[in-house]
Amino acid sequence: MYNIKYIVGLSLILSCLSCRDNSASKKTSRVAALPFYKEATFTPHWLDVDSEEADIMHRIPSFNLVNQLGQEVTEETFKNKIYIADFFFTTCPGICPKMTANMMVLQEEFLEDDDVLLLSHSVTPETDSVSALKRYAETKGIINSKWHLVTGDRKQIYDLGRQAYFAEEDLGIDKTEADFLHTENFVLIDKNRHIRGIYNGLNKTSVQQLIADIKTLQKEN
Repeated sequence: MYNIKYIVGLSLILSCLSCRDNSASKKTSRVAALPFYKEATFTPHWLDVDSEEADIMHRIPSFNLVNQLGQEVTEETFKNKIYIADFFFTTCPGICPKMTANMMVLQEEFLEDDDVLLLSHSVTPETDSVSALKRYAETKGIINSKWHLVTGDRKQIYDLGRQAYFAEEDLGIDKTEADFLHTENFVLIDKNRHIRGIYNGLNKTSVQQLIADIKTLQKEN
């Protein structure tokens, strides 16, 4: 028969180990405030959020696209919102399913938080019609009020991806609309349309860091 003190002691040790594992799984932001980014090298600029420098930092420009419900989506849709942007297509057999799964993690994490939205741009708008996006949203469990899947003018989407979000990592390589846009990056945008972070949308650790950084960003406002 086991000694009762031994059993109690073992239970306490296992309990402590469990608590430590749960604590370690929760990411915290690497910094007290997030930097700003203004070009494709993603060199961080550490600025006071209320400074003139921050105010004139690169912003996501105006855009006009259509979501899975056939609703117009513009920069005004995200006014006073933090959002995460990515680029995908519904028939993608490669990286997109995993990116969508990780965006779903963000949807669940911020489901009750009206300050945070998600924005996925189709890079094959010629085939990703409104109805195709709607079917994809229904299949994946996407909540329309939280997560916008958008289609529209191909040139506008590609210009946004390469010149506004700097989502591709092929630095120094000139590309045109004819060159396919395919990237696993998630881009974090603040309430003033500034870029505040870029993350590997295929990596669970990176996505957890993104969650922590969103919470840090929320403290600014």
